[in-house]
Amino acid sequence: MPQPLRIAIAGALGRMGGQMAETIAADSRLELVARFHRPGSAGEGLVERDEALALTDVVVDFTTPAASAELATACAERDGPALVIGSTGFDVAELEAIAQAAKKIAIVRSGSYSLGLNLLTGLVEQAARALGPDDCDIEIFEAHHRFKVDAPSGTALMLGEAAARGRGVRLDDVVKRARDGLVGSRPMDEIGFAVLRGGSIVGEHAVSFLSDGETLTLSHAASDRSMFARGAIAAALWVAGRPPGEYDMNDVLGLTAS
Repeated sequence: MPQPLRIAIAGALGRMGGQMAETIAADSRLELVARFHRPGSAGEGLVERDEALALTDVVVDFTTPAASAELATACAERDGPALVIGSTGFDVAELEAIAQAAKKIAIVRSGSYSLGLNLLTGLVEQAARALGPDDCDIEIFEAHHRFKVDAPSGTALMLGEAAARGRGVRLDDVVKRARDGLVGSRPMDEIGFAVLRGGSIVGEHAVSFLSDGETLTLSHAASDRSMFARGAIAAALWVAGRPPGEYDMNDVLGLTAS
């Protein structure tokens, strides 16, 4: 019988950290060997980061962009462990730090670890390819709980990137993140975002293709965080032992075009 994969959880005191611990405990393929949080955090069973990295095969990280980038660098300096990153809202410097770390270790980074959302991404790209800017406008709506700090969400941006790929453009060249005041008429090729924050919403995303006389909307709603934890576990099992590189859930699910 194969040995269980050794997992450490970064951000152990966060919402996803707690969900990850519960989900790992119920999976015989895995062993939770360490939990850690930011330096100086107090909590039962927590260890320091360096101790956790020495014990594990894969770290699952749902923290903050800065903490994830720093963790990726620390893992790379040790030539491991592998890393599954679920943080969102990275700036250019943080993404570059992760890219550099991925030259030495295997990293899965995704805006969402939901199977349904990753399939939705593929459908959005197909629809955007079929429905060009002359045919319709594209708007992306997302809603999350009041504690989420970045907007638009990483998943919404992932969907925007898919729509832009379908149209053969860069998202940064056509994106509209907010509208306020007299903004003028909508440019033909714009990809817009709308954001809602409030209550305990786990996550809702919808991409609408709006033309004269009809609207096509592709959507997904999450009812609890366990689905994200299951996706992160699938990513951890997949990335263990992989060669260095930065991967995403399309790679994990075998959706990447060959």
